[in-house]
Amino acid sequence: MLKTLALLITLPAAAMAQEVITHPYDGSFDEATFALENAIIGEGLVVDHVSHVGEMLARTGADIGADTHLFDAADVYLFCSATTSREVMEADPENVAFCPYAIFVESRDGQTTLGYRSFARESMAPVNDLLARIAAAATEF
Repeated sequence: MLKTLALLITLPAAAMAQEVITHPYDGSFDEATFALENAIIGEGLVVDHVSHVGEMLARTGADIGADTHLFDAADVYLFCSATTSREVMEADPENVAFCPYAIFVESRDGQTTLGYRSFARESMAPVNDLLARIAAAATEF
């Protein structure tokens, strides 16, 4: 019981150790999402799900009394790599907690940005490399 409690207390600290890596995108939101989808497919991967976070926040804002406009658009792309996932989970089975992997595209104040979480665990380095490759491919012309 104490071990579980200690784990629950340390989880927020571990989550905060992650860094958000962002790349500006020189183009529209739609162009950025198209480029990201192609970069994911270019790695031989499949987009598992697209979470339309911007639409959800806009749709539900009034229901919770929020009047702040956050995004013109924001989507999160979820995907997995069998090869990379096996590598990081063989190194540490608890890395299952980080799968699927996500890259976001958001647009606000006339700027479009693509980004992802970088994982602090050394055993997640292959995922960080994968995310960096996909982001670079999506933002390079």
